[in-house]
Amino acid sequence: MADPSSYRPKPGQIPDSPGVYKFRDEHRRVIYVGKAKNLRQRVANYFQDLTNLHPRTRTMVTTAASVEWTVVSTEVEALQLEYSWIKEFDPRFNVKYRDDKSYPYLAVTLNEEFPRVQVMRGAKKKGVRYFGPYGHAWAIRETVDLMLRVFPVRTCSAGVFKNAARTGRPCLLGYIGKCSAPCVGRVTPEEHRELAEDFCDFMAGRTGTYIRRLEKDMTQAAEEMEYERAARLRDDAEALKRAMEKSAVVLADATDADLIAVAEDELEAALQIFHVRGGRVRGQRGWVTDKVEAVDTSGLVEHALQQLYGEERGDAVPKEVLVPALPEDAEAVSQWLAERRGSQVSLRIPQRGDKKDLMVTVQRNAQQALGLHKTKRASDLTTRSRALEEIAEALGLDTAPLRIECYDISHLQGDDVVASMVVFEDGLARKSEYRRFQIKGFEGQDDVRSMHEVIGRRFKRYLQDKERTGEWEETPETTPAASPAPVPAATGPVPAPALTAASPDDEPEPREDDGRPKRFAYPPQLVVVDGGQPQVAAAKRALDELGIDDIAVCGLAKRLEEVWLPDDDDPVVLPRSSEGLYLLQRVRDEAHRFAITYQRAKRAKRIRSSPLDDVTGLGETRKQALIKHFGSVKKLRQATIDEICEVPGIGRRTAESVAAALASTAPAAPAVNTATGEIIEEDDGGSS
Repeated sequence: MADPSSYRPKPGQIPDSPGVYKFRDEHRRVIYVGKAKNLRQRVANYFQDLTNLHPRTRTMVTTAASVEWTVVSTEVEALQLEYSWIKEFDPRFNVKYRDDKSYPYLAVTLNEEFPRVQVMRGAKKKGVRYFGPYGHAWAIRETVDLMLRVFPVRTCSAGVFKNAARTGRPCLLGYIGKCSAPCVGRVTPEEHRELAEDFCDFMAGRTGTYIRRLEKDMTQAAEEMEYERAARLRDDAEALKRAMEKSAVVLADATDADLIAVAEDELEAALQIFHVRGGRVRGQRGWVTDKVEAVDTSGLVEHALQQLYGEERGDAVPKEVLVPALPEDAEAVSQWLAERRGSQVSLRIPQRGDKKDLMVTVQRNAQQALGLHKTKRASDLTTRSRALEEIAEALGLDTAPLRIECYDISHLQGDDVVASMVVFEDGLARKSEYRRFQIKGFEGQDDVRSMHEVIGRRFKRYLQDKERTGEWEETPETTPAASPAPVPAATGPVPAPALTAASPDDEPEPREDDGRPKRFAYPPQLVVVDGGQPQVAAAKRALDELGIDDIAVCGLAKRLEEVWLPDDDDPVVLPRSSEGLYLLQRVRDEAHRFAITYQRAKRAKRIRSSPLDDVTGLGETRKQALIKHFGSVKKLRQATIDEICEVPGIGRRTAESVAAALASTAPAAPAVNTATGEIIEEDDGGSS
């Protein structure tokens, strides 16, 4: 590990001009390339105290052995040079988007004497017109098959073309009218090229001209009683319309735009691009990348624009590029895109209308792509095994933690405080073992105290299960701390826990099919808590108070993804590419999801509560009948018992119970307009 101070440039040595800088390692390999408006300010940021740097940046500067820079005239030149160097050196610490598959394009080889329409993958070639990318090659072939009726362009390979020219006989497509057969001289090279250019114009979105021309020719042929020709032209027009229908209209103003969306977490990012031409989605592609450098959404967008348009020219760069966040140097990036297109390019964030709605769809695709990528990664047995081994090695465990439990606390400004427990066995979620808890030992917001209570309740129940089933054996050496003991009063009482994931806390103890009490699952090898040192210390203290010393505890702090161990002042920093860190992150995120789902459900139930809920024997149907009859709980509270009895299905005894329940519930204080002092009258429709 290198000391950055050993290669730090001298003060004043770095110019304050725009430029591009490179970090090299001890073997002179370029490991990072960056650009800056002001080289002196940007490069100096890398040589501050290491504790102030992002962990990924800290890893980069300690891996590097030297830094060098190149001064340029403008920010646009810096952007171009940065892209060139990233492409040339492939630095390990730069974000690099890689396609998760090779997307097919519809290509027209205008660089040949007789242009050919075909499916192409891989690097783009000069002189070839590309359309797409498409999700599947069969979608391209279906579109081409429909369009060959109107634009009978050559689709055969060079060998088939030469063989047909040698024998003087065209292929089958030439006989059925789906190829103009330039191989045998049915059309001249100029006529065939004109067909290919018309094909490209149609694919580029200029569709109305050709359809209107076909319909006009069809009408004229019908008037001249050339009915066979009119029928053929009708079928041609229908074929073009069907080809157009394969890409739905998403923007009504025939927009040419690319929409880019990003879904990310601490370790990875997924990018989705929709290519819209003529108001229709002509192609889609997606990338997934590791976040090997400290980069935010705007930085990810800038890297994506560089790699997406770095090799493109002309119409391949659209008039509009819609993004979720503007790059830091948005003006310079826009100018760079305009130079590549040859005309103005609008780089912006959609704010309203159809474009914003479509961006939501693109964003949803990006989130699904990231989720699918994580699912594929998690489902691999070898990867899961390596992840568990890495966790065991990093935490100093004797064996791999085959069962991991993770706990998270959730609340809304101190109200409806709940906790979740999720279980992963062999690296996979075991949802039947999930549990949720209500915090009952105290009121208010205290995540540390809440974590202590939840861990104590969970493992107190575990010890009770062992004792009941005979697995817990009292020995002379057993101390009071080794038996299920209450938590000291300083941390609040530990009431009987809610142990079922779908039932309230006061539900009877769950039972097996044969009537025996259901065991509270199995003990984990590792307990993970969402948080840092305080939460870890609270969890460890709860286990110590119960005499449990064979379960490892760690915490995962979300900000920097650091792993904290009890009694350690410094965190364990797992490598960014570690499968163990990835698994811990998945466990923590699942616990957070489960906790916040429960917390929101409790809050919604509390908001929807009504005084009528406490009336014995009053079901939902009769409650709704009362509200419908009187209009609100407020008016129902003002009604007499006789008036309540007028509601169908409500007897006098029930009416008395309703009146008593409403009388015991004081109405809420009236709302006041603080500007005027006026009392705002409200009709509470179902709540009070």
